[in-house]
Amino acid sequence: MSAPGNLFILSAPSGAGKSSLINALLKQESSRAMQVSVSHTTRDPRPGENNGEHYHFVSIENFKKQIKKKAFYEYAEVFGNYYGTSEASIDEQLAQGIDVFLDIDWQGAQQVRMKKPSVTTVFISPPSRAELENRLRGRGQDSEETIASRMAQAQDECSHFQEFDYIVINDNFEQALADLTTIVENQRLKRNQQIATHKVLLDELIC
Repeated sequence: MSAPGNLFILSAPSGAGKSSLINALLKQESSRAMQVSVSHTTRDPRPGENNGEHYHFVSIENFKKQIKKKAFYEYAEVFGNYYGTSEASIDEQLAQGIDVFLDIDWQGAQQVRMKKPSVTTVFISPPSRAELENRLRGRGQDSEETIASRMAQAQDECSHFQEFDYIVINDNFEQALADLTTIVENQRLKRNQQIATHKVLLDELIC
C-alpha cells in the first residue's frame, strides 16, 4: 500500500532562485514521484507553451464558472488574467502517491492553507537584499523601473516569512537544495505516511 502524496507550497520573491531549486529537486532520484502543479489560466499561450504542460489554458467564462463551483484551491487575477490551482487535479495526483509542488505567492498560500491545513509551506529567501538586487540586475533584461518594482514587491513578500513552516536561505545553491530535499524527506517519514506505506510490517510487529 502506498501513502498519499504530500502537498508543498514554495514561495519566494523574484530572483531568490525558487524555480532553479524546484527544477533541481525534480531531477534528483527519489523514492516517490514528484511534479509541479500545472495551473489554469485565462491568458493566451506564449510561443513554445503547450496546453496541459505549462498551463491549462481556459476561457474567462470557463474560469469564472469554476470559481463559482469553488473548484480552485487558490486563484488570483493578475493584470486582467486569472490564474488558479485546480483542487480536483491536485487531489487526484496526491491520491496516486505523487508529491505535488505549488509555485505560488504568500496570498495563494493563505488560500490553500484554509482548504488544506496539512499542506507544507516553504519560503525561499535570498541571502541579502543586496544579493537579490544583484541577481535581478544580472539577468540583464529588466529596466531600472522594473527592478525597483520587483525589489518593493520582494520586501512585501519577505514580510510574510513567519507564515511558512520552513525557511530555506538560498545563499549556496547546493546547500539550499539539500535543505529543500531534507524537508521533502521529513514529510515522507511522518507517522501517518509510514503507517500507510508499511502497514503490513507495523501490524506484524505488534501481533
